[in-house]
Amino acid sequence: MFLLLIFGYHENIDLIHTNLYEEIIVWEVRVLEKTIYLRLRQRVQVWPDDKVILEDMAQIIAPEYMLAALQKMVIYKVSQQDLNIVVIDVMKVIEKISHQFKEAEIQTIGPAQTIIEVVYKKKRVSAPIFLLIWFLLFFGSALAIMNFHDDVSMRSVQEKLATIITGKHDPKPFLFQIPYSIGLGLGMILFFNHIFRKRLNEEPSPLEVEMFNYQMDLDNYVIISQNKESIKRIDDDD
Repeated sequence: MFLLLIFGYHENIDLIHTNLYEEIIVWEVRVLEKTIYLRLRQRVQVWPDDKVILEDMAQIIAPEYMLAALQKMVIYKVSQQDLNIVVIDVMKVIEKISHQFKEAEIQTIGPAQTIIEVVYKKKRVSAPIFLLIWFLLFFGSALAIMNFHDDVSMRSVQEKLATIITGKHDPKPFLFQIPYSIGLGLGMILFFNHIFRKRLNEEPSPLEVEMFNYQMDLDNYVIISQNKESIKRIDDDD
């Protein structure tokens, strides 16, 4: 009799565990059926007076029955008062989604803000202004290189090298100056990894890396300074 009681007790415990496990699985399936995953983009470009929809500013994973509505959901309307930069916080996106899908569970991944850049049509630069800027940059860089070479006495160094190798003093050592000038230009091409607009390989140049770091710092500054929700001042409660 005692053995039968123990056996029946274990059967009841196993049945309770099985039912509990099944209930957990059913609950997880129901949660997954209502879960929305969002990954905001770092920067989005729009035209003036455009509507910013969720599909443009975020990657979305959601159940099929709500995906189409989410993709076309209007998050923000660009106006003339916005100038050229708008910062949209993820909390505003969650608020919009929760208002339409009250039972949905929202999971966010990645950046907490998206920078909306309002792009205006650029005016074409006239040919005289383009040529003026080109000549200024060309002669400015040429003078910078010549002044550097004058500071380090490059000409006297090349004369001494020519004298050491040939045994004769040559005031114009073209044997060194011409290959050096060609090598200087080729070295700059390899360093910047560009021939005009053509890239030599996929590796970013040092200038591109510095520009990327500058853009990241600029984006972080814009996110903090332009996002009203990121800063709370003492007089905000008044």
